[in-house]
Amino acid sequence: MSITSLAEMSAIQLLAGFTEGLFTPADLLEVCLDRIERLNPAIGALTSFDTERARAEARLSTQRWHNGAAKGPLDGLPIGVKDLQETKGLLTTYGNPLFRANVPIRDLPMVAKLRQAGAIVTAKTNVPELGAGGNSRNPVWGATGNPFDPVLIAGGSSGGSAAALAADLLPLCTGSDTGGSLRLPAAICGVVGYRPSADLVAHPTRPLGWSVISVLGPMARSMDDMILMLRAIQGYDANDPLSGGSQPSRLNDIPDIPLDRLRVGISADFGGAPVHPAIRETFMQRVEAIAPHVAECRPIDMNLGGMDRVFDILRAESFVAAFEADVRAKPENFGPHIITNVNLGRAMTLSDRAWAHAEQTRILRLFNARMEDFDIVVMPTTPVSPFPWTQSHPEEIDGQAMDIYYRWLALTYRGSLTGGPALTIPAGRDHKGMPFGLQILGKVRGDALLLGAGKAIERLLERDPETARPRPDLLKMVAAAADLRAIVTHPPVLDGAGSTSKSTQTAV
Repeated sequence: MSITSLAEMSAIQLLAGFTEGLFTPADLLEVCLDRIERLNPAIGALTSFDTERARAEARLSTQRWHNGAAKGPLDGLPIGVKDLQETKGLLTTYGNPLFRANVPIRDLPMVAKLRQAGAIVTAKTNVPELGAGGNSRNPVWGATGNPFDPVLIAGGSSGGSAAALAADLLPLCTGSDTGGSLRLPAAICGVVGYRPSADLVAHPTRPLGWSVISVLGPMARSMDDMILMLRAIQGYDANDPLSGGSQPSRLNDIPDIPLDRLRVGISADFGGAPVHPAIRETFMQRVEAIAPHVAECRPIDMNLGGMDRVFDILRAESFVAAFEADVRAKPENFGPHIITNVNLGRAMTLSDRAWAHAEQTRILRLFNARMEDFDIVVMPTTPVSPFPWTQSHPEEIDGQAMDIYYRWLALTYRGSLTGGPALTIPAGRDHKGMPFGLQILGKVRGDALLLGAGKAIERLLERDPETARPRPDLLKMVAAAADLRAIVTHPPVLDGAGSTSKSTQTAV
């Protein structure tokens, strides 16, 4: 085996290689760092680096594996952490210029769990400013390009994580999801993204602790890798009132589900959201590939009520809680998406908020009733093929104008309202040759069933090159980036607490 092939191996395979002594965590890290230096400038997926600390941790991990005493289930795996998530001693900017020199003194609890499991935090992954929007572009680091075509979006807000995984820069990355921030970039970069039930992965830094719309979750290149990471980060935290403290882990026994017992509901538009006709056609082709193998595959009515208005209010409420005081004091420090959300919240009344929470409850109960006849619901993840990253969002979809910058994410944000789990897995390419992601919704707290179903469908799709996970042409990616004349040069990358790394990152 060529050591350069290590970067393309799954996390499961890498751990097996450590166990068998075929290679070491130190070997793997150097391969990843070399690949990052060569490929990251073309897509701008990774921002700040903790290279020397990562090397030191890789050496310690190598010694532990040599002694047969691995620290935890992720020992020696280099990972990327989303730049909205605090990392002790490593620059965390949130994509906002106010935080260009922000080096946290502690880890986000999820990041601390990953370190405890032996993961090596190697780099931060790019985001939209403060996570607002489906395009990972910000005034600190610039834009993240899609590895399949660097001039196009990688999605957001976990776009840097998705692009890094698609280009095999790192085996695992973190994400988070309010309106589709895990699922959208996973879909259009051809990787796996998982939005867990709101009580599964503790989120103790959520501004509104009782709101189910914002969750933390894993991103990976396969279902098995994603589940490995999910098991490491799930659990209780007393500062998150939603996290499950008394029940045993729902992930201990993920069922091996025979496809012929699976009852599948299908919806091409989640109750009437606009979807490009070609995306509908691609989706129905995937349905045709799945239908002969499952027990049932039939339409489900996903018109659950005033989903868009509910999301508008809940999202604006969370932005007011997080940013209103700062926006009011110095609006010039924030981009238009942040100000738009805060202003929406300011204009809303207590009656609006009461209606939204009551309607969200009705939506949950109606969803539960509809799911009595199904195990999962399958639908597209994104309504359009990726567009240029110079564009904030689509102006219209299938003749319908987008009234606000995030409306094109309705296929994902509508699913956030129940607090239940949602998964995106690769399913070939769309009509433009870009990755197509299949979104799968599960029952509320039905994570184990959804994960089992996702594994079964992944196995089915992998049998056919037309529906299997696509891989980017990396030589073409680098050449395309080099040909562009509007390359944005980033500020020097900070390594750890302030030293400049050996290369300045760029994004197209």
